Amino acid sequence: MKQLLSAVATFVFFLIGPWAFAQTTSPADRIVGTYFSPDKDGKIQIYKQGTKYFGKVLSGKKARKDDQNPDPALRNRDVIGANIFENFGYDAKSGEWTDGTIYDPNNGKTYDCKLWLEQNGAVMMARGFIGISLFGRTATFERVK
Repeated sequence: MKQLLSAVATFVFFLIGPWAFAQTTSPADRIVGTYFSPDKDGKIQIYKQGTKYFGKVLSGKKARKDDQNPDPALRNRDVIGANIFENFGYDAKSGEWTDGTIYDPNNGKTYDCKLWLEQNGAVMMARGFIGISLFGRTATFERVK
């Protein structure tokens, strides 16, 4: 009898377990994770704080200061550890993370930005723009496996 109960419990766990786990992850939280930078010379971590999503530089090919930052007080900070994605909210209708910004430490400029996932979440796309997304550029961030 114990063996039968154990077999049934194992069967139920494997049958329902993955479904139960999938139900606990919000569609908005699918973006959370670590991604390679577009040039694959660094890693970016997307994380959730409250109801918003952010992304910070985890690592880079070489450590450098944020010397292009328009704020003189921030020019001496390390780029590693700095947020480059800020204040994204999830739009369930479009399936995109919108109303955020992307900071480019190479030129010190901040752009409006929207994010979305492709290839079953293996790739995050970021479109930085000024004004409307028609005038902008898209970068690809591959998820770290």
